[in-house]
Amino acid sequence: MSGIHIKNLNVSYGDTTVTHDVCLDVAEGESLALVGESGSGKSTVLKAIAGLATQWTGQIEIDGVARTHSIDRGIATKCQMVFQDPYGSLHPRKTIDATLSEPLQIHGIKDQSQRVIEQMANVQLDERYRFRFPHQLSGGQRQRVAIARSLMLGPKFLLLDEPTSALDVSVQAEILNLLKRIRLEQNLTYLVVTHNLAVVSFLCDRLAVMRSGEIVETANVSQLKSNKLEHPYSKELLQASRNHTSEKENV
Repeated sequence: MSGIHIKNLNVSYGDTTVTHDVCLDVAEGESLALVGESGSGKSTVLKAIAGLATQWTGQIEIDGVARTHSIDRGIATKCQMVFQDPYGSLHPRKTIDATLSEPLQIHGIKDQSQRVIEQMANVQLDERYRFRFPHQLSGGQRQRVAIARSLMLGPKFLLLDEPTSALDVSVQAEILNLLKRIRLEQNLTYLVVTHNLAVVSFLCDRLAVMRSGEIVETANVSQLKSNKLEHPYSKELLQASRNHTSEKENV
């Protein structure tokens, strides 16, 4: 069954159309990556699904329910987003407790204190950080808070926008392992935006390659690992990724 269904999605910012007739299906329990160069429209697709980009035409369905252009609390309980910058996405003047409690307050959910403690444990964040502010945490800890916040309402779908790119290399693997574990334990569906094909190989089942606002190819991760991508642009991305990896290893 399709968990996220997108058909002929055209998203605009003012007079500029960023995506062009994007069609995409993410099955329940699947992890699918959107890959492509900067400006290809990957994050814009996520923002439209999350309700953050409202100037769009086409069709967006989440768990069989059509998204409208207005705020939809029902969809918010099912689908949440984790942003690239864990510092910019957290309110600097709110404690971790306040940040994690806020979604529960908005939706009138009780047992807030217990739920906060449970989610902090779920993302392996020590309870002693509960009443600290974002600037008192490391980048990796802040991203754990962002992930915990996205899970507070018990969603089935997570939209992950470059979830590790703003982190130190030493921390990236920890966050990726955390995301992989949570997905398996809670049977979550992921739609992941990334430019890192190593992240795709580790975290995802399939990938969709975007270029200039269009999806040019979809493939299984096994095709990525065996160098069997078909579209010329997909092959260019794969080669560029390998060259970048080789350069880092030689430094």
